[in-house]
Amino acid sequence: MEYQLFAPPPSLKDYVSHFWVLEGGGSDREQRTCTVMSNGHPGLIFLERPAAISGFEGERLPQLFVFGQATKAGQLSIRGRFSNLGVCFRPGALRSVFGIDAYELTHQNTDIGNLVKTLLAERLTDCGSVQQKVSCMAAFLEEQTLRHGSVNDRLNYAVARLQQGERLPKVLSDLNLSERSLERLFMTHTGITPVLYIRITRFQAALGLLRRDGAGRARLRSLTDIAHSLGYFDQSHFIRDFKLFSGVTPGVYLRRAVERMPGFPEWES
Repeated sequence: MEYQLFAPPPSLKDYVSHFWVLEGGGSDREQRTCTVMSNGHPGLIFLERPAAISGFEGERLPQLFVFGQATKAGQLSIRGRFSNLGVCFRPGALRSVFGIDAYELTHQNTDIGNLVKTLLAERLTDCGSVQQKVSCMAAFLEEQTLRHGSVNDRLNYAVARLQQGERLPKVLSDLNLSERSLERLFMTHTGITPVLYIRITRFQAALGLLRRDGAGRARLRSLTDIAHSLGYFDQSHFIRDFKLFSGVTPGVYLRRAVERMPGFPEWES
């Protein structure tokens, strides 16, 4: 598989983390399985060959679909050649881009036609190059943000501080909000609670440490070291959360994961 990443234009920096393209080949008779890990971001995906990809339940996916926060790992099946263009949104972008409450799509996907009337799939199909596809997708999103794009400063502040490891009581105090009020804000804009967002963010931090450890750039003595450094109660708590959001234990991830695209591993036997 070949993975490419593209930065968003300045007009979309408050809504889009990055664009990505993932391409690969293979026989239509050979099925491969890839895991989608929880990463704290919703997204938008265009499948050039929809028949090549099956969803978490083996279902046929729309050619162009929006998905919400993944609250646990899921598996996709791939057959034959594929070329996918994706948008990794900021955590709170679904409401700003599509005008919907984010919890409506938590751990779900929907055809973009259910959210907005558009010929975007046809336009992307007609594009001749990857860069043209990215530009076409960006132009569509710019139109959407002009229609819906109010940024919630409180939500963005909370997300940024929690990503940096700030404790929830301090964020509540800074924003002068009750825990219930912040929970409503998160559910509307991200689709998950602040507590679950913290767990996913901490999992992603652990994943980063394991990637560095597996690459030999930094050696941590044990999984207990990682658990303690990130504030888990103990190693078993760390392993439970890691398995929920990745589908495997940390040990299996280190031994078997092949990540050509971060957060989308295949598994060596």
